[in-house]
Amino acid sequence: MKFSFFLLMLAVATGLAGCASSLSGDTYSRSEARSVQQVEYGVIEQLRPVNIEGTKTPVGKGAGALIGGLAGSSIGHDTTSSVMAVIGAVAGGLAGAAIEEGVTRTSGVEITVRLDNGRSVAIVQALSPNERFTVGERVRLIRSGQNARVAH
Repeated sequence: MKFSFFLLMLAVATGLAGCASSLSGDTYSRSEARSVQQVEYGVIEQLRPVNIEGTKTPVGKGAGALIGGLAGSSIGHDTTSSVMAVIGAVAGGLAGAAIEEGVTRTSGVEITVRLDNGRSVAIVQALSPNERFTVGERVRLIRSGQNARVAH
């Protein structure tokens, strides 16, 4: 039973990782494709490594509660199995939420850019294997609504 519970939790964690959207500068959502975006130019003043917290959706908690409830209900008989199902569901929900947040957490960079108009802005985005930034480098700041990204 413990092994099958582990396999179920592993499947949930893998599924959650696949659902996480990218926060890197080189990934666009479907809604951003073919939309007009504003571009400003500037120079990188500072780079700072940051951690971007993972998602906290009902999916992780719900999947964990379901798996925990099923696992708990298999312990004991009648009243005991009902109590264990509730305890398993609560524990599974907490574990599922923690797994989701941990699996979708990522490393990022805070990029401070001095724009050509003299203003400074800071943008946080996930690290991308395709882009590396250096202080003093000229970059583009691309804005679309409330979203912004830094690119070469």
